Order: sequence, then structure tokens, then C-alpha cells
Amino acid sequence: MSSVLHQALHDRRLAKPLLEDINKTAADISRTVRIMEVCGTHTVAIRRSGVHSLLPKNVLLVSGPGCPVCVTPTSYIDNALHLLDHGKATIASFGDMLKVPGSDGRNLAGYLGSGRVRIVYSPTQLLPMARDSSEAVVFLAIGFETTIPTVAAAFLQARHTALSNLFLYTAFKTVPPALRALLDSPERNLDGFLLPGHVSVILGEEPYGFLVQPGGVPGVITGFEPLDLLQGILAVLRQIARGECRVENAYTRAVRPGGNPKAREIMDRVLETSDTLWRGLGRIPDSGLVLRRGFRDADAELRFSLPALENVEPPGCSCARVLQGRVLPSECTLFGERCTPETPVGPCMVSSEGTCAASFRYGDAPL
Repeated sequence: MSSVLHQALHDRRLAKPLLEDINKTAADISRTVRIMEVCGTHTVAIRRSGVHSLLPKNVLLVSGPGCPVCVTPTSYIDNALHLLDHGKATIASFGDMLKVPGSDGRNLAGYLGSGRVRIVYSPTQLLPMARDSSEAVVFLAIGFETTIPTVAAAFLQARHTALSNLFLYTAFKTVPPALRALLDSPERNLDGFLLPGHVSVILGEEPYGFLVQPGGVPGVITGFEPLDLLQGILAVLRQIARGECRVENAYTRAVRPGGNPKAREIMDRVLETSDTLWRGLGRIPDSGLVLRRGFRDADAELRFSLPALENVEPPGCSCARVLQGRVLPSECTLFGERCTPETPVGPCMVSSEGTCAASFRYGDAPL
């Protein structure tokens, strides 16, 4: 992004008419509306910029299951710890996963410095890591559509170079089925979605088509700067005021209608859909991606006979309800006391995209 564009998207003078339109449209609706920002990066951007504090009282922003670390079940960490405890593999992972506590309170960060756990900043690091290792290297493959293509590409490269000791422990998840599950919930209390910008760069607009069907809600793809967010909120409110229900792209400088076909083709070559377990949402059909049959020899779950995942929540932790937009982080009895970014109890306080971590740093807007 150019410096001129970045400056414009933070210009308070340009924000003022948007806020005026938001207030006017919200007044015309004359009821409380709840808009969920799905993306964890949106959550952080909204709270860091203070956008949530500028909205009229009848417009409530709630966070959704948009943080891949947060929606990964605790038992996934337990299984990774099992591999370490029994000396079966070296674990490679993105940094956020390392501080997530398992069901016994331990985390993977406790193994840093031992050579048994390695942080990766890019999936391309997996190839030299596996090449230089005399034992199995298991990558904790979590993420949404934004991350998955890069992991799939690195995995294909490893296969082409005949690396046989690199394994993926997949916990990949796809966003649209989770939104459908939220809408199908009998406790549903959502009036619209701010759809994730980064994910939509890969997917485009079409996968959100179910939002326009009966029982759907307005959905607006938006970016991450303050004016992006205000424009997205205004677009959702205008649809609500008009009784419309459309998928709208307010992030056209990055998101094309067809998304990124090349990235999706790489994903499809390596992975296939599967039912998968989400923290807070349960098992959602066809919402996960696992290695295709021809690559199953590199599936860590099968290779090491890891137990099936189950949801086990830490006592008193409200992370699962936060991910559904049902409570604010500050309403959790552990928030800011026993649970802080330095001493997290649940993953929503661990990840840089976690709702609890964002609220701890920047504050909540009242429900």
C-alpha cells in the first residue's frame, strides 16, 4: 500500500462524513443490530483504531471465530505434547501456537531451547529443517484459506525433492462453513457480517453465496484500515435498513470476484474437505482440509496414531463463548486476572489475533 493511500485511509476528515452516515442509518433502523467481524485481524484493527468506540449505541460489533489458533481444540496441543513426551518427532510451528496451554496446563513453549520445538515464520523453512534432521519433523498445520496455500506449496516442493521425514498434522479450517454454522444455530443473534479481507483475496465472493438465501444476513468484504472498516459497517447497515441481503465487496483494491484461482488450485492438489472440530462451534461438516489419499503417508495423525480431537475447555474459561460472539472477553471471570497475555488460560488470550488479547490491550465496547 502506498504511503498516500495509507494516510488517506486514516484521515479523520474523511472519517467524519462516514460516521455521520452511520449514525443516520442506524437511527433509521431504530433497533439494536449486531455485526460480527469474522477476521481476527479485523478484531485487532477495530480495537486498536478505536472504531468500536465511535459507533452509535444500537450498533454492536462482536468478534467471531476468525483466529485459527483460537478455534483449534485443546486436544490438538495435547497430541503435539504427546509426540514430544515420547520422543517421536521434532515439532515445527508458527509462534502463536506455542503458548496455548494443553489440558494439563503445559504448552509447547516449554520445549524451546531443547531442539525439539522449532518456530517457523514461513512454510519454506520446513524444507531445510526436514533435510537437516535425522528424525521426523511434524508441522502443526493450522490456518484458514490465507495460510493454507503457502503450506500446500511448501509441501509439494518437499515431495518433489523426495523428503520423506516431513509430516503435516493438519487442523486447517475454512471460513464459509463456520459462518453457515453460526447462522444455523438456534441461538443465533447476528444481523450481518464483516467478511474477512485476507481470506476473500483467495476465495473471492462466490463462497459466501449462502448469505443471500432465506435465513441469510448481509455480508460485506472489507479491508483493515479505519476508513475500510467504517465503509464496511456503513454498507452492512444500509443493507439492513433497506431490507436487503447481499454479498458486497468493499475491498475491491485487493479482492477480485474470482479470488485467486492459482492459490485455490494448489490447495486442491494437496488437500480435500473433511468434517472437523472447532472450539466453540463443535464439529462442522466439510469445514476442514486434510491431505488427499495420495499424500496420506505424510499425515502425522495417521503415522503416529494420534487420538481423535475433542473439545476440552479449561475450567472457568469463556473462550468458546467469545468465539461465538455471545460474551465479551471482559465478562469472563478469568479475564485480566488469572488470564493475561503473559499467563494465558485460553487461546483467545494467546494469539495476536485473539479477541481476548485485543480487548486486554485496547478495551471493549459495551454490549
